[in-house]
Amino acid sequence: MKITIEWTYKTKNGIETTFRSEEMPPAHALTIGEDLEKTGRVKKIQFIDQHDSTWMAKELKKYIKEIETEPHNVKVYFDGGYDIQTSHAGLGIAIYYEQNGKQYRLRRNAPASGLNSNNEAEYAALHLAIVELDLLDVHHQTVQFIGDSQVVINQMSGEWPAYEKELAGWADRIDEKLNNLGITPEFQLVPRKSNSEADRLATQSMQGIEITGQIELQ
Repeated sequence: MKITIEWTYKTKNGIETTFRSEEMPPAHALTIGEDLEKTGRVKKIQFIDQHDSTWMAKELKKYIKEIETEPHNVKVYFDGGYDIQTSHAGLGIAIYYEQNGKQYRLRRNAPASGLNSNNEAEYAALHLAIVELDLLDVHHQTVQFIGDSQVVINQMSGEWPAYEKELAGWADRIDEKLNNLGITPEFQLVPRKSNSEADRLATQSMQGIEITGQIELQ
């Protein structure tokens, strides 16, 4: 979940105006909101989520306390590779998240069969990542999905239509899975060099190297 702060500011001579912040994590919004109130110039402050629901500060505090024990602030990097000569495909994902005040990284790769293109491999990697989110019990929150595939990112974000039957099928399955988990996706397109970890995992899978691991980040 992301929160926007909206507040009314009043000057010493009584002039009022309303400000609205950019979206931010709930804990950041609460900290800034409490700091604004200390100025003594804020007449009204609201915390608004992505669905335009308004939260009181005490409700936001309760929510933050509840999610501390669950994975949150989740970022997912994904990539898929496909060898047209052998029809072998490899999938790679790296998931970063926070839980109980600590930061973690989960990495996994996997081979895939029955695919016919690199675009399908990219979609399969995204689907694998969502399966892992389900296993991590990530639900009812906003998750960032980061990849270097223009096709997947633009189709999943609604910028491009999915005309190919196979790709449209993957998109539908992914949307259904996200809806079932209550995940609001944010898709971000990055250059390949910024997705090197997932790319390397996908390549290693195609080379027969299996990687599955989870570590706490220092």
